[in-house]
Amino acid sequence: MALYEHVFLARQDLSQAQVDALATGATEIVEANGGKVVKTETWGLKSLAYKIDRNRKAHFVMLNIDGPGTLVAELERQNRINEDIIRWLTIAVEDHEDGPSVMMRKNDRDKKRRSDREERN
Repeated sequence: MALYEHVFLARQDLSQAQVDALATGATEIVEANGGKVVKTETWGLKSLAYKIDRNRKAHFVMLNIDGPGTLVAELERQNRINEDIIRWLTIAVEDHEDGPSVMMRKNDRDKKRRSDREERN
């Protein structure tokens, strides 16, 4: 089976519960097509480099997927239909990263720097 990383961007006006529901829906699509989701990460609400469909921000979610290539086609077809998902990207990878992704490590590092700065003041 092939390994994939699937990242999608959800509209900024969705609640965190709705974003989690989108991730759960994507997981169900993957499992229905003979694959499995190894890891799910929610990166949070982040600013975009440019407006996408009148959205300046988006909720970022990443799924590490193990499964056949046919499930990617179905997952992307479902993303195209869903109005809450504004962009997505699926790439094939050699192997999945152990532990948190680069984005999660960056978030932790930024939080630590902010707290260190607040302690100095």
